[in-house]
Amino acid sequence: MKKILLVTLMLAAPLFAAESQPEFQAGVAKVKITPPQPFWMSGYASRTNQSMGVLQDLWARALAVRDPKGHRVVIVTTDLIGLHCSVSDEVFKQAKKRYKLDRADVLLCSSHTHSGPVVGMNLNVMYDFSPEDKERVLAYAAQLTDNIVNVIGDALKDLAPAKLATGHGSAGFGVNRRQRRVVDQKTGIESVKAANKIVMGPNPEGVADHDVPVLRVTTPDGKLRAMFFGYACHNTTIGGKGEMLPDFYKIHGDYAGHAEANLEGEHAGAVAMFTILCGGDQNPEPRNTLELAGMHGKELSAAVDHVLEGDLRPVQSPVRTACLTTQLDFAQHTRETFEGEIKKAEASTSKFDSKYRVRRAKLMLAAYDQNHPVRQTPYPVQAIRFGNDFTIVAMGGEVVVDYQLRIKREFPNENLMTIGYANDVMCYIPSLRVLREGGYEPDISMVYYGQPGPFAETVEEKVIHAVHEVMEKVGAGK
Repeated sequence: MKKILLVTLMLAAPLFAAESQPEFQAGVAKVKITPPQPFWMSGYASRTNQSMGVLQDLWARALAVRDPKGHRVVIVTTDLIGLHCSVSDEVFKQAKKRYKLDRADVLLCSSHTHSGPVVGMNLNVMYDFSPEDKERVLAYAAQLTDNIVNVIGDALKDLAPAKLATGHGSAGFGVNRRQRRVVDQKTGIESVKAANKIVMGPNPEGVADHDVPVLRVTTPDGKLRAMFFGYACHNTTIGGKGEMLPDFYKIHGDYAGHAEANLEGEHAGAVAMFTILCGGDQNPEPRNTLELAGMHGKELSAAVDHVLEGDLRPVQSPVRTACLTTQLDFAQHTRETFEGEIKKAEASTSKFDSKYRVRRAKLMLAAYDQNHPVRQTPYPVQAIRFGNDFTIVAMGGEVVVDYQLRIKREFPNENLMTIGYANDVMCYIPSLRVLREGGYEPDISMVYYGQPGPFAETVEEKVIHAVHEVMEKVGAGK
């Protein structure tokens, strides 16, 4: 009997040991990406000066994860308005060459701070750079590319046994910013009510999602190594007197930068990684002061801490990844469309708006001259799934919150983190509802992004179809 018991225990021991081993290895790293001073800032078209100092440094942070079969994935967050494809494409190329990482295994995220630097040629219609300015902007983009590639390598070198878990919190400062107004045709006075005009302003009754998804990474004995978290809200507490009248010229991470700094201060040695979710039509409220940025950052970091202290869902292997690039169609336009826009802009009394419309029109006419009118834009969609426990859906562009809510409805059994502004920020991505309503996101903003105009009404279904494709590839929704 003793021999039988001994043999049984010996056979069971390897099984118990295997079960106690962590599912993953994880590595973290960070690198400062604060631009040299002074430097042109991105986010507000009416800024007339370069930055005048740094109030908070900006960072790129990386989390590398390897599953038991050796599949590696790296997530990078940046305290930037967004990455231009010229930067992200080179990062993907170098990650493949140097680290053997496939395109689907690298995810690039941004905080969307409007108190950070111009990134390459993103939003280039907003600027009339001198040759020297353009050279400095491109030099920063090149250095940024190197920094991101290097921080990916540093995270991979840091791989060590780890456990992953997820949970969800909530923060309430994000508010829909598409306000309906009606204009009295006799007096011209606008009033806020259900109306036929959309302007930018707080709309507490509008659609929103206050979810704060969190991925926690710990050592096998429970020491915190990283927090990857997100929120669907523009990172624009700091700005100035209005959307187009900024008076802030200091480099700063805004509420997200405060949240990251708070969490790293509270959890020594851990890396706090924020990404904006689908917050294209969401603003922090109240806003326009540094103090409010700190207040919102504190609320967000407290939400993350609450999740970290609660009962989280363990994440199991394997890691599955998928990505694709679809094409989104713009509404029909002709050469006469832009010739007419130039004439209209030149006759306008609003010189601020007209100069950008003229720049955009000239870009489009140049494309016509080359027999390549802009009819579509490439659009990246990506999915990263950890076992059956946690799935990241990542979409390019400034995605409105309708997508986040719809994807959750269409994948009700998935534990989701739905990210916008991922990999390439080419313009706003409106839902069909937002597109038909009009306003800043689907229409006016396209001028500053140098796009030909609004999307065709196929935009939402094309995006959602691409999401379903990548989700199917990673085994989600089954």
